[in-house]
Amino acid sequence: MGHRFRLLIFLSVFFFIFPSSSVFSQEVIQFGLCPKYDLRTMRRLYEPFVDYLNQNTAYRFKIKLAPFYQETIGRTEMGETPIALCGPIPYLKAKEKFPVNPILRALSKDGSPYYRGIIVTREDSSIRNLSDLKKRSFAFAQEWSTAGHILPRYHLLKSGVGLKDLKRYAFLRSHDYVIEAVLAGEFDAGAVKDIVAHQYKKKGLRHLHITDPVPTVSIIVRAEASEEMVQSVKATLLKLNPKNPGTRKLMAKWDEEIQHGFIETSPSDYDVIRRILDVIEKETGPG
Repeated sequence: MGHRFRLLIFLSVFFFIFPSSSVFSQEVIQFGLCPKYDLRTMRRLYEPFVDYLNQNTAYRFKIKLAPFYQETIGRTEMGETPIALCGPIPYLKAKEKFPVNPILRALSKDGSPYYRGIIVTREDSSIRNLSDLKKRSFAFAQEWSTAGHILPRYHLLKSGVGLKDLKRYAFLRSHDYVIEAVLAGEFDAGAVKDIVAHQYKKKGLRHLHITDPVPTVSIIVRAEASEEMVQSVKATLLKLNPKNPGTRKLMAKWDEEIQHGFIETSPSDYDVIRRILDVIEKETGPG
C-alpha cells in the first residue's frame, strides 16, 4: 500500500512538472506549401508562421516543401499533407482529383481578399502594351502558378497574343527567377504576383500590365481532415489582428502575402478563376 501511494505521489509530481503534451510526442501534421519563392526563402518566411500555429493550437505542424506546385498537391492527394497553403490554380487542380476544401483566404495589405498579377518588362524596353509582345520572349512562373502563368496567359490572349505568337517562352521555378531573368535581359517580359513585382520595381522594372483582382491564396484541407484540427487552425488565424502592435511585430517575420490576416472562404469564391482556366484550356487543352 505504501509503495502504491508513493508511486501515485511521484506520478502526480512528474506530470505536474512535465505535462503530457511535452512527455508524449504529438503526431506531426505536415503543412504543404506551394513554392512561390526558392525553397530556402520559403522556409525562412513560413517556419515562423507554422511556429505560431504550434504555439497557439493543440497540434504540431511541420512545413513540407516541394520544388513544384504539382508535388505539393500530389502529397495532399495522398494524405501526406492534409493541409496546405496554395494559390487558386493549385486548389482548382486539386479539386479535380480529390475532395478538398478551402477554409481561409489571406487578406492583402489593403484589407481585401484579392490580389493582382503583374506583367513586367525592363524600364528601357520598347514594349509599351501587351500586343507588342508578339515575336518577343516571355518568362512565366510555374505552370500551376495563378499570377505567374494562368492570369498573364489569359490577358495575353485577350490582346491577341497566344503562345504561338511569342518568339519563345519558358516556365521558371519561382517568381524571383522570373524577375531576375527579365532584369538580366534573358526574356523581354515576364509575369509575377503583385507583391513580388513591387519589391523589384525600383531595380529597373516597369509594370507593363496589371490584371484584374482575383482571390488571394487559400489554406486548403482534405475533406476527411480532422474537423477539430481544421476548426483550431481557423480560430487561431482568424483572431489575428495586424493592427495590434504586438501581432504586427510577430507577423512581420512572415511572408508579406500572409502578414495582413485571414478571412473565411468557400469554393464559390474561386469560380472566376475556374472560368479563366477554362479559357486557357480551350487554347492548349487540359493541363
